[in-house]
Formats: sequence, structure tokens, C-alpha cells
Amino acid sequence: MPQEPKKRHSRARQGKRRASIHLTLAKTVPCSNCTALIMSHTVCKNCGYYKGRVVIDTLKKKDKDKNKEKETQPK
Repeated sequence: MPQEPKKRHSRARQGKRRASIHLTLAKTVPCSNCTALIMSHTVCKNCGYYKGRVVIDTLKKKDKDKNKEKETQPK
């Protein structure tokens, strides 16, 4: 048979227990290429580098976005 609590815990005691259960901010580190703050173990959104090598070619992506904007603008 499961043991049941013998006495009720107060709200203060409950609050003390729950005080350590909280959200924390994600730790960020500077990018090794452009020094922008990024989360560790992720590709930099600013320059596209990860561990000193290009993973995403951000220049091509920026050019594509500019071309799309030009096409959607009314003449």
C-alpha cells in the first residue's frame, strides 16, 4: 500500500520547494567569425559559419531575398 502524507504541508513550504523550479535564459557565446551572440553548438544566423567553416551561404540567401522583393513590388 502506498504511504499517504501524515500532515499537510503549508503554502510557505510548498513555495520554498517550487522556488527553485524556474526558467533560465539560454546561454549565448560570441561567434568565432563575426562575434555576434549566438547559442552554442548552432550555426550563426548572421554570417552562416559553424566551427570556423561556412555551412550556410548567407550572401546567396540575401541576394535571393532581394530578388523576391523586387518581383513582388508593383510597377
